[in-house]
Amino acid sequence: MKTRFICQNCGASSPKWLGRCPNCGAFNTMVEETIEKKTAKPEREPPRVISLSEVPMEQKDRTSTGLNEFDQVLGGGLVRGSLILLGGDPGIGKSTLMLQVSSPLAENGASILYVSGEESAHQVKLRARRLGIKGDNIKFLAETDIDAILDCAENLVPDLMVIDSIQTVFSSELSSAPGSVGQVRECGARIMRFAKKKGVTTVIIGHVTKFGMIAGPKTLEHIVDTVLYFEGDKTQQYRILRAIKNRFGSTNEIGVFEMSEFGLKEVANPSRLFISGSRNSGSAIITVIEGSRPLLVEVQALTSPSVFNYPQRVTSGVDYKRLAMLIAVLERRLGIGVARFDCFVNAVGGIRVSLNLPATSVSSLQSPLP
Repeated sequence: MKTRFICQNCGASSPKWLGRCPNCGAFNTMVEETIEKKTAKPEREPPRVISLSEVPMEQKDRTSTGLNEFDQVLGGGLVRGSLILLGGDPGIGKSTLMLQVSSPLAENGASILYVSGEESAHQVKLRARRLGIKGDNIKFLAETDIDAILDCAENLVPDLMVIDSIQTVFSSELSSAPGSVGQVRECGARIMRFAKKKGVTTVIIGHVTKFGMIAGPKTLEHIVDTVLYFEGDKTQQYRILRAIKNRFGSTNEIGVFEMSEFGLKEVANPSRLFISGSRNSGSAIITVIEGSRPLLVEVQALTSPSVFNYPQRVTSGVDYKRLAMLIAVLERRLGIGVARFDCFVNAVGGIRVSLNLPATSVSSLQSPLP
């Protein structure tokens, strides 16, 4: 039985293990995969080729989920037969988001199949009760075998299928462990073929690596129609849903949600999350662009005499090198000496912004020196 090594980051292969991938340059990403012997191809009829003009067009090509922020990121709603990949940090709220997306669809008569390989039915029921979801038309399946999942989905033919997560699903035809490059690629391809053939809108949830990328080969992102990232800090209340790839809409839209004890709430005016109620010296309101949506963000700055030989430069939500450049501009162009002061800069609400401000306006970010 032959084996090869596959890079989890880019999917490059090598006959032997390498500490660094020769294709993408990432370290410790090569994992072993068993090469299965190919069997003889069964005889089958040639596929039927049709003219593009013969393809029927449906009037209702999109289905609204009831969450305006989610629909906006998708480009207007769910497209029948599309395959969506949703990624995000552990505990960020991916499962919560998909339950809240499934609830209004189920209330409108759509059939939902929720497949979980990480949580039991009791755990999902506890979350649904906390979110106030009845789940009458939401069918639950605790399974990790891709054959059993697709057999159940073929019998039900749901309007929406959610698989949580792709890293727990495996195919018995491969000897590698669930979550490996081969398993993720094979299971993702089979789910894609089923979604296109049966016209079932499918959302697969994916884990992310320590570098913030979706775990598994890049081919997983290539075969899906839409790639969504659910971003945010678990210690903060806001979440941002961003489209990295979208075959049916723009990738310049974002959705903003607020996490509460009763689940995710849509934020119609995201700027209120990033502006504190008080107006103190050393704070300024700036405008940043997230996708195609302008946001007002409050940036706070504070200076204090340093008791150390080397003053501190601390940032939260602002690039550290950008702060160093702004301090250099203050000293060189405006004649404000901050070499003996600790400097602290914070973006309210936990958002991370890139400050691309002209040199003439950077002084508004600094508090008056004592």
